[in-house]
Amino acid sequence: MKAEPFYMFKRGYENGDIIEIKIWRVEQSKDKPHGFKYSLAFIKDGKRVIGYDNGEYKGDHRHYRDREVKYSFKGIENLIRDFFEDVRRAKHEGKKH
Repeated sequence: MKAEPFYMFKRGYENGDIIEIKIWRVEQSKDKPHGFKYSLAFIKDGKRVIGYDNGEYKGDHRHYRDREVKYSFKGIENLIRDFFEDVRRAKHEGKKH
């Protein structure tokens, strides 16, 4: 099965922030047992602040600032919700400095 686009979203904001979400349907495999390949990113000042992806052979994981940790995939809706919760948290943290 060839990767099929499932959901694509990109938005740039007046302050320069960018949110980009790319999700494809793929054949289920050991690497992608849920049948999705995805990349979600929040970019601020040209740098990725938040990222969720499952790049080849790395499995599901998330990037929060400089940390990378395993991510427990529980469906597309949860993935998008978790991503936006991290984006909100990162934006709030940025206002404290």
